Amino acid sequence: MTYTYEQIKEAVLSLGYLWFDNGNYNLNIVGIRNSSTGDQITNKFDDWVTISYKVDGVPFTEMFAATTDPGKYYSENLLNSRGVAILKPGQYRSSHMIGLHQGKYEALRQKKAVKVYRDNDRDTEYDLVEENLQEGIYGINIHRATKWGTSNEIDRWSAGCQVIANNEDFDRFMSLARKGAQLYGNSFTYTLIESNNIV
Repeated sequence: MTYTYEQIKEAVLSLGYLWFDNGNYNLNIVGIRNSSTGDQITNKFDDWVTISYKVDGVPFTEMFAATTDPGKYYSENLLNSRGVAILKPGQYRSSHMIGLHQGKYEALRQKKAVKVYRDNDRDTEYDLVEENLQEGIYGINIHRATKWGTSNEIDRWSAGCQVIANNEDFDRFMSLARKGAQLYGNSFTYTLIESNNIV
């Protein structure tokens, strides 16, 4: 599955969100959650983290296999008594910045509040209901899984973070983030949509 710059842009705009078109490396970081899996916990990197931008007016979109959901491990072994965190689709303006993930390596760290569902029943489905919503800073970072190669299962890589499966993909993601930060400052908007939002 591949999506074009225009497809992602149209989906984001159709939801009433902002799209950044002006200047080189003005990054649109968009997570695309796999709608076909419903609320099932797959423990697979079956979503996408994408970056769309222009250079000298030419549009580019780069897609990285990722998860926008927590893995099976933390859905069963809760870090928070209210439940594991599942990021609610939406646009989170200036929500992230380049910083250390768990004090170990540079990633995009959450710096402003986001909305998450909390699921604490430890079953095989995410409970995405409004009464389970929380808003705050919970360390919902955008980071990599394994340091080498590609991870095929989420397991402990995500307790709610947006996680890129392949380390080389993540290095590319961060190189673009650094270019964007040099031009526009160390602040990034993250938008999470569903794959069925894209026509």
